[in-house]
Amino acid sequence: MSRLLRGLFIAFISDIAYSLHISEIRVPKHVVTGADAQLECRYDLGGDALYSVKWYKDGNEFYRYVPRDMPPAQVFKLPGVHVVLGNSTDSVVSLRGVDLLSSGRYKCEVSGEAPLFQTVSDHGSMLVVYLPDKEPTITGGRAKYQIGDWVSLNCTSGRSKPAVELDWYINGEEAKVGTLRKYNVILSGREGLETSTLGLTFRVDHNHFRHGDMKLKCVARMFSMYWRSNEESVQGDRPLKAPVLESRETVVERNSRAESVKASSTRTIYVSSLLYLVVLSFTVILFSR
Repeated sequence: MSRLLRGLFIAFISDIAYSLHISEIRVPKHVVTGADAQLECRYDLGGDALYSVKWYKDGNEFYRYVPRDMPPAQVFKLPGVHVVLGNSTDSVVSLRGVDLLSSGRYKCEVSGEAPLFQTVSDHGSMLVVYLPDKEPTITGGRAKYQIGDWVSLNCTSGRSKPAVELDWYINGEEAKVGTLRKYNVILSGREGLETSTLGLTFRVDHNHFRHGDMKLKCVARMFSMYWRSNEESVQGDRPLKAPVLESRETVVERNSRAESVKASSTRTIYVSSLLYLVVLSFTVILFSR
């Protein structure tokens, strides 16, 4: 009995190993609008004969390959899906010029021949992105700041789909969450393009200035496909130095001493002249007698 069960188990495993199955499916995760894309569906018939390969987008069939038909490949119109028939086979489907409508879930379905008509499927999702139409812009800044001033800036991205992620950096270090202000995404146009804005608010202290400058940078990114930044360098507005009072007092003191010496000399001359006149008067009186 145990040998029989073992044989059945081995036969079951063998059937699984050599039955029809999809070995690999490749659907690009992110594609830029206007670019081409390639869908791949690798399968193993496991000894069976191929009946058909079908591709679906969000449940709607757009491509079929039946080797018995002439021609074997057939395309069904679907918004956002433009198949290049000449470059498509049973395992590869080539798409030309994807747009935002091309985003969705793509499923490959492989079927074997009669009498079993085994069918297996696998899927992958593709997101078509519209890159920002301009670089991030910084608004609200000043050329100079003093310690104690408040900095209040906004960074705004270009229109994109989906919205880009924004980050602020102060002197190369990512800004703390408490200094950030997130705004609602703004939609525009019939395609629903999205504009992101991220605010930065903080009070300036002496640590923000390095060699007299403070660098504020905004970075916009989208997956691994897009990275742009904008940076402003502002100066610290240093207060003027207080006047040196010692030099003024020294000048005043020197002037005072000079005036005192001058006044003393004047008094000495006046007294000497007065004594001379008194002596002269007494001499004249004595001789006149």
